[in-house]
Amino acid sequence: MSTDADRPEGRLRVAVAAPLSEENRARVRELEPRVDLVVDPSLLPPMRWPADFAGDPSWRRTPARQRSFEAAVDTADALYGIPDLSPSALARTVRANPRLRWVHTMAAGGGSQVKAAGLSGDELDRVRFTTSAGVHGGPLAEFAVLGVLAGAKDLPRLRRQQRDHEWSGRWTMRQMSEQTVLVLGLGGIGRVVAAKLHALGATVIGTSRTDTAVPGVSGVVRPDRIAEVAPTVDAVVNTLPGTAATEHLLGGRFFAALRPGATVVSVGRGSVVDEAALLEALDSGRVGFAALDVFETEPLPAGSPLWDHDRVLVSPHTAALDPAEDRRIAELFAANATRLLDGRALLNRVNTVEFY
Repeated sequence: MSTDADRPEGRLRVAVAAPLSEENRARVRELEPRVDLVVDPSLLPPMRWPADFAGDPSWRRTPARQRSFEAAVDTADALYGIPDLSPSALARTVRANPRLRWVHTMAAGGGSQVKAAGLSGDELDRVRFTTSAGVHGGPLAEFAVLGVLAGAKDLPRLRRQQRDHEWSGRWTMRQMSEQTVLVLGLGGIGRVVAAKLHALGATVIGTSRTDTAVPGVSGVVRPDRIAEVAPTVDAVVNTLPGTAATEHLLGGRFFAALRPGATVVSVGRGSVVDEAALLEALDSGRVGFAALDVFETEPLPAGSPLWDHDRVLVSPHTAALDPAEDRRIAELFAANATRLLDGRALLNRVNTVEFY
C-alpha cells in the first residue's frame, strides 16, 4: 500500500475505497498533484465490468486485510468511494476517523447511501459528501431518447407483429417533431435529456422547484403540478433522485391525467414511479409503452408483471454504463479535490436535509 506517514501542509490524503484503475489513479494525480492516494488494489474487489464499484460479490477480505483496509480509511482526509458501498461501513468510518473531511460517492444518487448511514447532525456538518451526478448524463439521455422513440414508433406493435409473422396494413407513426415530452428533473441528467430531445424536434417541458431557464426547455413546472400538464404530453422521462419528496411522484393521480397512449421512461430512481399504478395505466392503455432502467426493488423480482408485459422494455439498471464512466468519475473527483484544497465550494454536494 502506498501511504504518506506525514501530512504536508496543503496536501490531501485520500483513501481509495472503491476500485480505481492504475490509469485513473495517474489521471487523478496529474489533474491534482496535491492529492496523496492511499491505495492497495488487493484490498478492493475485482471489477466485472466498467464502473462495477461493488465488484465480484463472492470476493471477501481476510480478517488481516480487513484491518488493513480500515486502517487506511480511518487515517484519511478524504475517501474515494463509500467503503464497500455500505452505509454501515460509512458510519463506522466517519466515527472512527475524526480527520475525515470529505467523501465522494460513486453513484449519482449517493445521497441515499449517506442517509442510510444514520449519521448525526454534527457528523453531517463535519464531513462533506459529494456524488457523481452528471457523469452519466450522456448514456442515460441516449436511453431516454431510445424509450421516447420506441413509444412514438409503436415498438410493441412492431415486435408483436414480427413475432406473429403478421404483415398488417400500414399505419401512421408519430414523429418526434410532434412530441411534447415532460422531463422530471433538470439536473445534470435531465438537462442532457432535454437537449437531445430538443435537437430531435420535440417540445420539452421540465420540472424544477425553482424558476430556471434551461436551453431546449420551453417551459418549467413545479413537481407538485405535473398532473396539470399531463394531458398535454406524449411522453414523460424520470431523471429524479430518490427522496421523500419524489417517492411515487409518478403515481395514480398523474397516470389518470396522462394523455392516452403516452410513453413513460425511467432512468432516475425507481422509487419515483409507483409500479402498481404504472401497471394499471399500461393495462388500461393510458400508458402505451414504458422503458424502465430502474425499479422500486432491484433486482426486479422474478414475479413482477413488468417482466412479461408486452408494452414494457426492462433494462437491468445498465443504461448508465459506458467504458468512459470510470475516467469521468476520476476527473470529477480530481476537480473537487482542487476545490477542497483551494477552499472553494464542491460540485455535487449532497443536500443533507433531503439527501439528494
